[in-house]
Amino acid sequence: MSVMPQTDNTASILPEGGIRILSIETSCDETAIAILDCTGDEHNATFTVRGNTLLSQIEIHKEYGGVFPALAKREHAKNLVPILEAALEEAELLHEDVQVIPEETRAKISEILAREPGLTELFFEFVSECEPPAIDAIAVTAGPGLEPALWVGINFAQALALLWQKPLVAVNHMEGHTLSALAQSENGTLTIKDVRLPVLALLISGGHTELVTMKEWLQYALVGQTRDDAVGEAFDKVARMLALPYPGGPEISRLAESVRTSGELGSSTSKFTLPRPMLHDNTCDFSFAGLKTAALYLLKKNPEITEHEKRHIAHEFENAVADVLWKKTARALEETGAQTLVIGGGVSANAHIRRVFTENMRREYSDVTLCIPSAALTTDNAIMIAIAGFYRALRKEFATNILANGNLPLAR
Repeated sequence: MSVMPQTDNTASILPEGGIRILSIETSCDETAIAILDCTGDEHNATFTVRGNTLLSQIEIHKEYGGVFPALAKREHAKNLVPILEAALEEAELLHEDVQVIPEETRAKISEILAREPGLTELFFEFVSECEPPAIDAIAVTAGPGLEPALWVGINFAQALALLWQKPLVAVNHMEGHTLSALAQSENGTLTIKDVRLPVLALLISGGHTELVTMKEWLQYALVGQTRDDAVGEAFDKVARMLALPYPGGPEISRLAESVRTSGELGSSTSKFTLPRPMLHDNTCDFSFAGLKTAALYLLKKNPEITEHEKRHIAHEFENAVADVLWKKTARALEETGAQTLVIGGGVSANAHIRRVFTENMRREYSDVTLCIPSAALTTDNAIMIAIAGFYRALRKEFATNILANGNLPLAR
């Protein structure tokens, strides 16, 4: 991405009362737009959600057993304008009025949206009939993610910024997960204040498994990462082996929880055991490929598993994942001296992982603050993009030309 310092003509976007950000998220299979009123500074910030819309593509991708990038791109292009309209209406910022768009501006926007079939027509049809909304900046996910999907959101954001003459902020998706996990809900608003540094973030999703430290605000260093599969990817692959529907993670969790609540574990021990890869090595890195392969071999040895056995395999797999995640995170806590632990990303919604970390932190690291996002903020969403965008806007990090980067790192 190309980022430029704030110039005099953008100084007015930071009024004394705060900044209103419209944010766009299209990194994978959720199309999301949010509008947040953001006030405060890096030490004490408050976020009021005025509009928040999200459309998931899960049902569409189910037949493929995973996200099909070209289809995700098409759905984003189809959904962004209706999602924008819904967000503006919820925020009470949608006001109908005929707008005359200069031909030069129309031509530039058409060029920006040229790679998104069907979006140009929808875009002009909508913006020609409504007033420019009272927003101060537009934030959009620049990466990481699926590049075809990222480009749709980026081009849409750049078209809106050009038309409405608003500055752009490029956001790292994983920074969004990290910062939104720090947010506490208070009286209908989200607040981030009195964060105890260093922060250690465990970021777990379909594409990421990494431990990142933030010793200074918004400055990140990599502590550990997966050497092969991401944890969410391992969940989905093992779920496919068990013939569970997509997305596989919640299905494995459902079966595993049914074993824990059934009372079966108190009377007998499961005959299925899986390894805990790299559990005792002296790094903070992860490996889940071996765990996935072990599950495959286990199933090959037991080709006619019953539904009862399937539940126990899911239980053992989820236990193995949680054990590895906790052990590596505990090592990272010792190495970094972190005062705050954040867990972010889609897999942070897993009930067992949340329970393991909550109980272990209370027992072993009671002096460290644990931050796990609410269920609504674990999935890809635009609220987290607005939050991260606010902090970048405070630093006057505005973008002139955003490039999609599917492998955009948060830390190196």
